[in-house]
Amino acid sequence: MLSAHIINLICAGITGFSLLVGSIVKPYLPLWLTTVVAFSVLFIIGLIKLLDGVTKAIIKKHHNINKKINCSFFNFKFVLYVYANPEAADIDASKHISSAEAALLALSLSLDGISVGFGAAFADVNGVAVFLWSLITNLAFLLFGHFLGHKITRNTSFNISWLSGVVFIGLALSKLFDIA
Repeated sequence: MLSAHIINLICAGITGFSLLVGSIVKPYLPLWLTTVVAFSVLFIIGLIKLLDGVTKAIIKKHHNINKKINCSFFNFKFVLYVYANPEAADIDASKHISSAEAALLALSLSLDGISVGFGAAFADVNGVAVFLWSLITNLAFLLFGHFLGHKITRNTSFNISWLSGVVFIGLALSKLFDIA
């Protein structure tokens, strides 16, 4: 529950902060620019998560694939280490998100909150109401998502980690409707 509250406070705080910043820069930026930036960030994150999920599924299916991949791009060589077992990051094997892990997760989840805050500032909404509503709904959906995630993973035997990528891409596409 502590991790859920940490995630909630950071996400709502970032939404509130982006509302404040949005109201300050509103006279200087066109709304379409913030929409394009929000779309781009969410789409890229979604694409990365989707590819990450697909890559992990392939590696789990084919155990003989080397987990160290050498790549080159425009004469830049780099090495990718692919991990098919995210549970290995759980050092204490607690199967729970620590406070530090919750804070990092909240920062990545807050990307949509930044665009919401900016967009709300451009729509001249009540910032305090948005912040309070964000606190309530973030916690409710976080707990519901946790419950639903446990239900789904108990009843399925296949990898659905790619689904988070699809959700981020869906959020990105929904930002395109903000332009219209």
